[in-house]
Amino acid sequence: MGHRYVIRCVVLLFGLVAFPALAQRERIRLDDDWRFTQGDPAGITTDLRYDVRPEIVMSADGKVADAPPEAAVAVQANGAGTLKRWILPSANALIADPARRHVRPAGDPGGDVAYVQPGFDDSAWQRVTLPHDWAIAGPFLKTGPYGGMGRLRSWGIGWYRRTLDVPASDRRRRVFLDVDGAMSYATVWLNGRLVGGWPYGYNGWRLDLTPFLRFGGSNQLAIRLDNPAESARWYPGGGLYRDVWLVKTAPVHVAQWGSAIATPAVTPDAATVSQRLAVANDGEATVTVAATTEIYVAAAAGARTGRPVARFDLGSAPLAPGGTATLQGQGGVANPRLWGPLPTQRPDMYLAVTTVSHGGRTVDRVETPFGIRTIGRDANGGLLVNGQVVPIRGVNNHHDLGALGAAFNRHAAERQLEILRDMGTNAIRMSHNPPAPELLDLTDRMGFLVVDEVFDSWERKKTPLDFHLIFKDWAEPDLRAMLRRDRNHPSVFLWSVGNEVGEQYTGEEGAAIARRLSDIVRQEDPTRQTMTAMNYAKSNMPMPAALDTIALNYQGAGIRSAPSQYRAFHERFPDKLIFESESASALSSRGEYLFPVAGASSGPVRPGSGGDPDRQQVSAYELHAADFGSTADREFAAMDQNPFVAGEFVWTGFDYLGEPTPYYGARSSYSGIVDLAGFPKDRFWLYQSRWRPDLKFAHVLPHWTWPGREGQVTPVHVFSSADEAELFVNGQSQGRQKRAPFAYRFRWDYVTYQPGEVKVVTWKNGQPWATDTVATTGAPAALAASVDRSRIAADGRDLAFVTVRITDARGTTAPRADNPVRFIVTGPGDLVATDNGDPTSFVPFPSATRPAFNGLALAIVRGRAGQKGAITVRAEADGLTGASTTVRSR
Repeated sequence: MGHRYVIRCVVLLFGLVAFPALAQRERIRLDDDWRFTQGDPAGITTDLRYDVRPEIVMSADGKVADAPPEAAVAVQANGAGTLKRWILPSANALIADPARRHVRPAGDPGGDVAYVQPGFDDSAWQRVTLPHDWAIAGPFLKTGPYGGMGRLRSWGIGWYRRTLDVPASDRRRRVFLDVDGAMSYATVWLNGRLVGGWPYGYNGWRLDLTPFLRFGGSNQLAIRLDNPAESARWYPGGGLYRDVWLVKTAPVHVAQWGSAIATPAVTPDAATVSQRLAVANDGEATVTVAATTEIYVAAAAGARTGRPVARFDLGSAPLAPGGTATLQGQGGVANPRLWGPLPTQRPDMYLAVTTVSHGGRTVDRVETPFGIRTIGRDANGGLLVNGQVVPIRGVNNHHDLGALGAAFNRHAAERQLEILRDMGTNAIRMSHNPPAPELLDLTDRMGFLVVDEVFDSWERKKTPLDFHLIFKDWAEPDLRAMLRRDRNHPSVFLWSVGNEVGEQYTGEEGAAIARRLSDIVRQEDPTRQTMTAMNYAKSNMPMPAALDTIALNYQGAGIRSAPSQYRAFHERFPDKLIFESESASALSSRGEYLFPVAGASSGPVRPGSGGDPDRQQVSAYELHAADFGSTADREFAAMDQNPFVAGEFVWTGFDYLGEPTPYYGARSSYSGIVDLAGFPKDRFWLYQSRWRPDLKFAHVLPHWTWPGREGQVTPVHVFSSADEAELFVNGQSQGRQKRAPFAYRFRWDYVTYQPGEVKVVTWKNGQPWATDTVATTGAPAALAASVDRSRIAADGRDLAFVTVRITDARGTTAPRADNPVRFIVTGPGDLVATDNGDPTSFVPFPSATRPAFNGLALAIVRGRAGQKGAITVRAEADGLTGASTTVRSR
């Protein structure tokens, strides 16, 4: 069952005498007052690396090579040794077998490095606010083999320093550092002493600072990141790119991610809510702990409402110093409000408030948001949510937020989800790593189903320095970390333990790893099933038998010219849920229509056939895909011909930084249904016609402004859920069509271009459905500006997204305009970034001037912390009438 564990800071204004222990837990966001620099100090003799690894040389002239292996050996021999033995104990709480846990050696390597010393003067370092991505500001690397990682220098060494003032009154408390994500190979020192660290950049982790603190004074925190080159197939970002927290508890407290809630029995009249609670004793004496839980209906913002709807005890247990006890209990909720995906169900949430006590005193209190729902599979293969079949209409998304990079921002993620929901999306696959915890808060609240994924590689590498280097030591703790952190989210319906792993090729050896990872999942959460995305393994191979579900990447429609594999898997595994975990990988550039237009509905990008290698653009007719992929049309047909398939996750919802197939000279991908700036491509309306069949609309492409193409064939396509359509050019019918079986667009492939107007009229079931019109535009004359929201919070984090259109004198978007647009922000706000969705643009994202791409440009504005008022964004372009829009910060 979906559930989530969140610790909230409790601040008491009254009642300190009656409830003295409620102030024992605090959770403080450490987002400001950080100093940052790149590179290690000169002259250090200590080897600060996590471990010896292949050295990859990425030079300015674009050459990539492995350094001689003897160089790595020499560094280890001449230095003090790497830090691996001091870092591994950080994972002990997430290793089930005590015999496999790690013992920390004596000493504090790195303690002599200037950057970790309290007395070091870091005033010349850059002042930054978290979340922070050190690479996103650029500049882009215009030449060299950097396209796969987004042409931004994310690799290298980065240091962060901050002071922590911990009062003497905290001396009897435990103080932890919680990091939601640090890219990557993080090592932490406090007051010159090595605390620990975590290699994997996508997971959250905790370190106990208590033994290293100076209570009643200032403490110097230093965090070193060592982000390798050639460690990712896409843009990973660099830095402390998610939130960092200081957590204070009593010695006896709920362990990190220690509350697990399930709903083993659900009917319309009642639901059983069960809870397991891990309580840790970091004190010096054995105690007996007890706990009780109250269940509340949660408001949309997550706060409790009204009186508790259920209450139950979790029992009591003795707890020795240094030990952990698990308490368990359950209760009933009458007439439960179920969590389910929109639009057919409601994402209702509950809040469990758990109080821990010993000796009659409250020592801890935590809140666990969760949802009541059931997940299953119907006899015909569909996904059941609360007993109703829910077709999976999903997308894959990487973790970057376009021009913001990897630095997580709640509203930027919310904007992406809102755009996807408008298309009809009801599911997200987190490709290929655990997401920011706030993103799952959003999917809970907004009613999206989620596949939560942990690894892109296991023991076999995809890039020279990816996770395969540390898989044997860190697979278990990293998997358990994701499971414990995310198990209370009702939106998560499936755990993915891998993506296109090389172990598909190793037969039983690879399947054994899959079974081991699945066993860990069942230990932590027996309520959900497992998958790994398979782009090679066939139905008769060991890998698919090792997982609970069949998740296929591109094999559903058939890779290249291969036939669909849906039926072969269904015949072999008739009782398993089957879906496409990556479908399509269609490619296009928004607003770029290339001629001639292919007659087929799906084909690879080639020069003169969907692709322009000189300009590195791909046709927006949406007829081309990666060599291994298919267009939406071909995917839809494969699923309609195999109705037992539960649905799909399209590759991808949004364009993302890096992996710019087919043109690795570009900065960002072409596979998104929505471009990097958040502007929909034509494919958006093709999926909307499929996923929202009751929405009355028709969408015509291409635009109709083609000077120089007069008299030439210019095909016109229409996306609509209608079953009949007639096209008119300047009032002349081009023919009326009925939708053919397994056809998903209307095509008029021999229309001759002449300036004027193109109009389509559609019908469904014999009744008028929708119309759409495109017309030839005049020369660019003006700018038009709009903002996605009228109010933002004055917290230094909230954002507004401003869209600028270049229009002709009638106010119609000029579809080919590329005029440079200047953005000027006045009032209590700042320009954070600009973009236009062009995958080939190397203008740095912080630039205040941005050329439009096919008529559109974007500005992202942030309100200043504590400053309220009107923020005005002015857009100007030479020779055009400017435009302004206003957002209020409050």
